[in-house]
Amino acid sequence: MVKETTFYDVLGVKPGCTPEDLKKAYRKLALKYHPDKNPDEGERFKQISQAYEVLSNPEKKRIYDQGGEQALKEGGGGSNIFSSPMDIFDMFFGGGFSGRNRRRERKGQDVMHQLSVSLEELYKGTVRKLALQKNVICDKCEGIGGKKGSVEQCSTCHGTGMQVQIQQLGPGMLQHLQTMCSDCKGQGERINPRDRCKQCCGRKTIRDRKILEVRVDPGMVDGQRIVFSGEGDQEPDYEPGDIVILLEEKEHDVFKRTRNDLIIRLQLELVESLCGFQNVIRTLDERDLIITSPPGNVTKHGDLKFILNEGMPIYKDPFSRGRLIIQFVVNFPKTINPSVVPALEQCLPPREVYVIPVGAEECTLTDLDPEQEARRRDQRQAYEEDEGGPSRVQCATH
Repeated sequence: MVKETTFYDVLGVKPGCTPEDLKKAYRKLALKYHPDKNPDEGERFKQISQAYEVLSNPEKKRIYDQGGEQALKEGGGGSNIFSSPMDIFDMFFGGGFSGRNRRRERKGQDVMHQLSVSLEELYKGTVRKLALQKNVICDKCEGIGGKKGSVEQCSTCHGTGMQVQIQQLGPGMLQHLQTMCSDCKGQGERINPRDRCKQCCGRKTIRDRKILEVRVDPGMVDGQRIVFSGEGDQEPDYEPGDIVILLEEKEHDVFKRTRNDLIIRLQLELVESLCGFQNVIRTLDERDLIITSPPGNVTKHGDLKFILNEGMPIYKDPFSRGRLIIQFVVNFPKTINPSVVPALEQCLPPREVYVIPVGAEECTLTDLDPEQEARRRDQRQAYEEDEGGPSRVQCATH
């Protein structure tokens, strides 16, 4: 009898199966759910590898059968009982998959760069050249740091790159402090100064200038990433990271972008609003669009209209575009010559006539200055804070 059968169920075998059945089940499932063949099944591949690692090891299998996965963790070194799923796969299949050698290396950090682009460049597309400095493996010593055979394991940290110091905090209380090895500077190895590479001075890498051609496709958006795989800093025993270009859209003087639409505010005089108009809009690719409102059509302040297929190109579908949305802003005159008012009244709809009640009081309208009101509000708020608030309660003692 076994306490739990989760690992057996993952591999699709019964408790008590033969090692050959176990291998056959792992081989079939590992090939089916390998990330290179099935990128969305990484977690499933991990479970398959962990189940096989436990059930193929007699001691781990005994612990698992008796107490389940919890007993395995408690009695098998905690969270370190599982190896890398890829290491198990490479060991099982001899380091190859689909005819390709797998070289699993640690990966260096990605390098992020912001690239400021105009709305015109996002509209039409462009190619920008970007000069970067990055670390590359020294070609003279091939990343060794010195002559062949000159690299020795650091005797102070025994190759770990770290030193452990013990401090006594009190009777029976010890504190372990882990610090970087001062002798090898965390490298875990040392090179005699006379044997160090003259080009990289033992650092194993040198600085190099790299020119990247960044292709900005029509329709790309603010914050979009362009990735150059493996173009990051190089370091021995590490797979180079990526260079990631982060697009930053600059604000435009005329157009505002909202996803695939472009918005433009168009100023109209009152006569254009009431009597019709004809206007020209210059596009981001330097074409001229004529828009017309015939006489008799009234365009109100704040009206919105749009033109199909004159907005931003849609990313990866540049022949399709969003809308060009026009928001009309009507400029009203500050004053009108009283002599022309009767003529205007004849042209415009009649005003509503109000009956003025007996005893009504006449008032004077005064312009309200928003800036002055804001200053007055700030002063009032500051005064209330000094006084403890508008509803401050004071207690008196007698």
